[in-house]
Amino acid sequence: MHTIFGGMHQLLRFGMLQARCCAFAVALLGGIAASRLLPELPVARYDLVLGYGLLLTFVARRLGWESRRDTLVIVACHVVGLLFELVKVRMGSWSYPEAAVTKIAGVPLYGGFMYAAVASYLCRAWRLFDLRFTGYRATATALVAAAVYVNFFSHHWLPDFRWPLATAMVAVTAGTWVGFTVGPRRYRMPLAVSFVLIGFFLWVAENAATYAGAWSYPHQLGGWEPVALTKFGAWALLISVTFVLAERLRRVGGGDRLTSQPI
Repeated sequence: MHTIFGGMHQLLRFGMLQARCCAFAVALLGGIAASRLLPELPVARYDLVLGYGLLLTFVARRLGWESRRDTLVIVACHVVGLLFELVKVRMGSWSYPEAAVTKIAGVPLYGGFMYAAVASYLCRAWRLFDLRFTGYRATATALVAAAVYVNFFSHHWLPDFRWPLATAMVAVTAGTWVGFTVGPRRYRMPLAVSFVLIGFFLWVAENAATYAGAWSYPHQLGGWEPVALTKFGAWALLISVTFVLAERLRRVGGGDRLTSQPI
């Protein structure tokens, strides 16, 4: 019985830490959802959401949610995300149907905050769970992650290498373990498994985001429908890009070198 209660206590601790990691993302999604309830205003909703995202970023920095290094990671992911949005919207993968002043080629500038929110989660998890890695192959993982990012664009004109790249990612991260702390105990899991788990919860969050009107897939323009389950796999791959960006920028900013840290 003591073991059962101990396990439940650890699970509760884990959930509370996860909630703290998701603070920026939850606040962002909550603001987007709330913006749909506003009366008609002279300012477009997308423009309001951009202002809210900038304010939220400032507040998060002031409250200590993010460090200066974290902000660098988040800004980088915002820019990378906007580039991703510009291509995918142009190709018709999804759309932002409402009008706004701050739209470029059909993409509102707040669109990059979706990817910034993922980066915020990762940066906070790095600190709150005291993440440490062993067996991490930085160059090989970065190369595969770069290929994953390029494939999300190139598959519109060339064959889709998603499954071969997923296999390559499993191969280059084989033997890479992520260690994390919950309360007084340390745990570990394969890095590839963490990508899959985060990808699943990002797919869940994407369903919530599209329901809140953050963006719309073609099949949702006539009314909200669940996001296709295939997007789960896409997120599991895309999180590797965010992870590599965060790891590289942590090195530049004087962060821990992953390969030298014990579990």
